[in-house]
Amino acid sequence: MRAETRHSLKQDRFSKVTINAAEKTVDWTVEHRKTLVIAGVLVFVVAAAVLGGWYYLNQQDQKASVEFSQALRTLDTPLRPPNMPAQPGVPSFTSAQERTTAAHKEFQVVAEKYPHTRAGEFARYFVGVTASTMGDTAVAERELKGISSSRDRDLASLAKFALAAVYQKTNRPKEAIEIYRQLAEKPTASVGKPMAQLELAALYQDRQQPQEAKRIYEQLQKDNPNTDVASIASSKLAALK
Repeated sequence: MRAETRHSLKQDRFSKVTINAAEKTVDWTVEHRKTLVIAGVLVFVVAAAVLGGWYYLNQQDQKASVEFSQALRTLDTPLRPPNMPAQPGVPSFTSAQERTTAAHKEFQVVAEKYPHTRAGEFARYFVGVTASTMGDTAVAERELKGISSSRDRDLASLAKFALAAVYQKTNRPKEAIEIYRQLAEKPTASVGKPMAQLELAALYQDRQQPQEAKRIYEQLQKDNPNTDVASIASSKLAALK
């Protein structure tokens, strides 16, 4: 059998199968029109919900970012002398405590309104940091612990680093040491190994454990030659002698 003939027969068989399938589909469609209409509506509703959800989350992200930026600006607002009156239209505070308290409230609002956004997560981190600055270590520990499990490794590292400082404030050096060790073993872009090691060495130094501090400073010198880290380690070692 010639190749052209075989090809023609295959095409005919394919056409018949295709037509039969199409006819069956049409028949089924006529019989189940109501079901298809309902299914079509459901598909449309689901698609609309997905698109609406994406749009909603995108809008939430934008709103959260704007409010978070405002809270950061509050935290960075200039201080004015106690006896100087505030100038109209020019934000200012008379003390760092007043400024931190105002920013803390703004970060709280963002964290509570937009908990599932990136800005909301960072706001929660700053809630913890500002709470620590204000002396509310219980709130600071709670918020920083929560954000330390974030899927964002850089944000989680920052939270752990701040949490270690809270542990130092509340006289829990063992917990602080453990965090600094973890951060040194698994550094991130936000908290590098030298940063964690310097804090760990300083903690040992404060606890009157000079040999532990010396060992870390010497390692920092070795691992980071001709850098600012090495210079800091050298000055710390000189203070230990």
